[in-house]
Amino acid sequence: MLPPNLLVFDFDGVIVNGMNEYWWSARRACLRLHPGADLPESAPEQFRQLRPWIHHGWEMVLIAALLSEQAGPLEQLGVATFVADYGAHCAAALERFGWNPRLLQQALEAVRADAVRTDRDAWLALHEPYPGVPERLNALAQENLSWAVLTTKARHFTAELLASMGLNPAQLDGHESGSKPEVLRRLTADWRLVGFVEDRRPTLETVQATPGLETLPCWLVSWGYLKPTDLQGLPEGIRLLSQEQFAAPLATWP
Repeated sequence: MLPPNLLVFDFDGVIVNGMNEYWWSARRACLRLHPGADLPESAPEQFRQLRPWIHHGWEMVLIAALLSEQAGPLEQLGVATFVADYGAHCAAALERFGWNPRLLQQALEAVRADAVRTDRDAWLALHEPYPGVPERLNALAQENLSWAVLTTKARHFTAELLASMGLNPAQLDGHESGSKPEVLRRLTADWRLVGFVEDRRPTLETVQATPGLETLPCWLVSWGYLKPTDLQGLPEGIRLLSQEQFAAPLATWP
């Protein structure tokens, strides 16, 4: 018996636009660790510009702390110079604040857990599903396709959000499950993977370089958190997917 077909989706930037929630939670987590931080209620433009470089939740908390500094590296360098050596600048900031990724991730998830417990509906409302995406996911069954979510967000928070949108994936993996290539390789034991849909080009490139996943069809969505250079010279095997193409049957995707 052949294994069932499975199409795997990233969550943030593919299914849901969570920009308002990112800042809401990152700001509060930062204030727990750095009470004197001066941070606006609404997401600053620099935070929005930096979002394509942010891979893990803890980085959002660190970026919030940096944005609170009037004479900090972001203010001095500007976004373009900062992201040119993003990893090094984040590492230096962690050392300067005396923090580590685990501490920041725990603070972020504590803020989210409190929000879900005390005002779940308000927290859920901070997330906006991309137009037409929930309906399209629910329609995949008509093409004999199951679908999964693979995200760097915590699994239980993702489950809350999916349920609020009336979505029930066949498989859900969060950051606790390991790296995306690791999870995709494990999924091949029980499923016939027919593709992976992401908004981070580096993630797709890593997947394609992973033994056993070289031939996995990969799509980069046009509506996600993309860097200005992400669409330039896409390597063979990574295809750009527009919202119009996504709405069409899988067999017609580029």
